[in-house]
Parts: sequence; structure tokens; C-alpha cells
Amino acid sequence: MLNILGMIILIIILFIIILLLMGIRISIEYTKIGSELKGCLKILIFKRINVYSRQWPSEKEKEEKKDDDEDKDRDIKKLYELAKPCFKDLKAYLKSVLKSLKVQKLKNHIIFGMDSYADTGQYIGIIWGILATVNPLHEKIQISAEPSFNGSRLDGYGENNIEIYPLKIIVPTIKLISNKNVRKLIRGVLDER
Repeated sequence: MLNILGMIILIIILFIIILLLMGIRISIEYTKIGSELKGCLKILIFKRINVYSRQWPSEKEKEEKKDDDEDKDRDIKKLYELAKPCFKDLKAYLKSVLKSLKVQKLKNHIIFGMDSYADTGQYIGIIWGILATVNPLHEKIQISAEPSFNGSRLDGYGENNIEIYPLKIIVPTIKLISNKNVRKLIRGVLDER
């Protein structure tokens, strides 16, 4: 009896290790027009098996949006003061997370406009400059932007597929959470919710 239980536990542990080594694929598709956002989030294991799927807006979110129109004011200065000692640790953590990501597809298009034609032209030029440096970084990144001279507007659509290898993130995450300042920041963010 004890041998069978041990074998079952060993099989479960091996399955978890294989899952961590194979990676998790995250797929996000969205379309934003005006204040309406439609999209789909899927989390797949073994690159094919759907574990989690969510469409938005869901019916529950539509009802909550009608009922809850007031937003809670957040104390940004307090959060900034809590985050200031953590910048070095967060930067190192983000670098390690980026090493564990594999981009399969990043295809996004932004439609940007402001009330002033001159401001729209100025900011779209800055956006195009940033995109000119971001797009050549990886052959699977396709981010584009177009100006809109019909008033203030920020719309877009996209298809994104990213693979994450969680085994590479475990040690940096433990190292980050073991930092006292990071734990204070997490508590501060949770208190502001």
C-alpha cells in the first residue's frame, strides 16, 4: 500500500517537473474601440491543452460596470516611496523573467489621436521612433501605430502568444519575495486595493 502511494506521489512530481520544463503558453487577443474592450485570454500547457480561458467582457463584468461607477483614489506617492528601495531588485527580477520568456507572436496595432493636430503629430512621431527601435529586436514582433485626427482616441487590436518557462522563474521569485522591502511594497499595494 505504501509503495503504491509513493509511486503515485512520484508520478505527480514528475508530471509537475515536466510541466515546468515544457512551459506554459499564454495567448491574448483583444480589440479596443472607444470604451469597449473585447478579447480572449487562454493559458495552454504542452502548447495545446487549454487549462484556462476567459472572454471579456463577461456578463458579470457588464453588470458590475453599471453598478460600480466610483473609483477608489490610490495614494501614488505612498506606493512610490515603498517601491523606491526595491527598484534594483525589481530590475534584476524583470531581467530574469525576460530570459524565461519566448515570444511566439506579438502583433499589435495602435490608433492614437489627441484633440490638437500638432500634439497628435508630435506624439505619433515619438511612438513611431520607439517602435522603430522595438520592432527589430525580435523577428516575431510587429507593433504599428497610426494617427487619428478625429479627436482624442486610443484604440487598437492585437494577437499575442508568449511561452513562459516557470522553472527558470522559481529561484528569482523566491529571492525577490525574501526581500523585506519587496514584502512591504506588496502589503502596501494590497492595502491600496
